[in-house]
Amino acid sequence: MVATRSDLNIPGLEAEYSQKSPREILKFALEHFDNMAISFSGAEDVVLVDIASKITKDFRVFTLDTGRLHPETYQFLDEVRKHYGIKIEVMFPDAAEVQALVEEKGMFSFYQDGHKECCGVRKVRPLRRKLNTLDAWVTGQRKDQSPGTRAGIPVIEADSAFSTPEHQLIKFNPLANWSSAQVWEYIRALDVPYNKLHDRGFVSIGCEPCTKAILPNQHEREGRWWWEEATQKECGLHSGNLQK
Repeated sequence: MVATRSDLNIPGLEAEYSQKSPREILKFALEHFDNMAISFSGAEDVVLVDIASKITKDFRVFTLDTGRLHPETYQFLDEVRKHYGIKIEVMFPDAAEVQALVEEKGMFSFYQDGHKECCGVRKVRPLRRKLNTLDAWVTGQRKDQSPGTRAGIPVIEADSAFSTPEHQLIKFNPLANWSSAQVWEYIRALDVPYNKLHDRGFVSIGCEPCTKAILPNQHEREGRWWWEEATQKECGLHSGNLQK
């Protein structure tokens, strides 16, 4: 039986599932929410897709195409589609909003005035449109991805950034307690597809102008928005982390 959002005791569930495996957390999510989707972009997310595919064939996946992704990322998306035989729902930014931003400020305004405005147009608003149609979503966030913003993320939460008074959105972070090493152990052990940029020193991969390879022993988020202060390295998709 699928529960309604009002039936769920989120703090109680977080306490119950906080130390459970990603599979157990994802299995609970899949069993209790029909109207749910996995947010897909990188290595963590393909691990979630792989785990979900071993639980059920009935799950949804969506991604955001900002129009500024690396060619390797588009190739990766197609590889995942074919490998798992799934449909990936693609959300695009509003063309008129992108045009207005580029005409006013050019293609690289974020280097001068920060990434929030561009991410708002290309990522956050398309994501909000998608999440407004869902009861729950699944992300690949990990606590160790960004010590400045993600160290306290729970495995199950009410999404403070995208819920509204009329629509409580539940957010699952099954990999919250995993390390990058555990993600890659899973990928290599099970021959899971991955973005080939990882072989060239890219660890955290976003849009092409805002992502770079990192050096050994640098933290993975140092390759994202490297010109900005570390505690602000959220594009808005997980802005609730900045409130915690």
